[in-house]
Amino acid sequence: MNTAPRVLDLFSCAGGAATGYHRAGLAVDGCDIADRPHYPFPYHRGDALEYLARLIDTGEIERYTLVHASPPCQAKAALTVGTNASQGWGGIHEDLVAPTRDLLVRSGLPYVLEQPNGKAEIRKDLTLCGEMFGLGVLRHRNFELGGWATARPAHPRHRGYVRGHRHGIRREGPYVAAYGKGGGKATVLEMQAAMGITWTDVREELTEAIPPAYTRWIGRAFLTCRQEMFA
Repeated sequence: MNTAPRVLDLFSCAGGAATGYHRAGLAVDGCDIADRPHYPFPYHRGDALEYLARLIDTGEIERYTLVHASPPCQAKAALTVGTNASQGWGGIHEDLVAPTRDLLVRSGLPYVLEQPNGKAEIRKDLTLCGEMFGLGVLRHRNFELGGWATARPAHPRHRGYVRGHRHGIRREGPYVAAYGKGGGKATVLEMQAAMGITWTDVREELTEAIPPAYTRWIGRAFLTCRQEMFA
């Protein structure tokens, strides 16, 4: 029987966050509304908020120690304004952050609520960046921590530019742009290498992914906090 603390990974996409938690020593179950054949752990296909509400109402949520949620909020994302009908992600983009937070609080469990820069406002208890982990992307991500806390890591100075065209200027740099196509954007192989994600080659999944190094760090910090709480 697996006795590792278990994480519920909501809006799980292809499993970037899940893989980081797994590498930190936690067991993971996912939930996503889309079919995710590349997701490397057990997962439930369905509406994440309905699933979480059901787990809370039935008491099944008690098998989890932590809940991670990365709800979509493309309606407010700088990178997706004007392109909301693209690439199979749906034409209507709701801000699901507030109802997700309400359910996370109702679960009574510690949680991690993630959003990229430029999306819905969350409490930025952590901001992580690829440069902190020696990655080939910057990919800043903000994390609200509920029911637990950890020290904020220092944000190192970036070593240069993100490669590509911007405002008519071509720049070279140590980082690739893991979103979109053309203009010097990263290829699928470059995105995989830059983020440390090898189990999916679906471009749309890679452009949405959290590098596993981020949640490996968060998972270890959570386990340390949990150990101190029960010491």
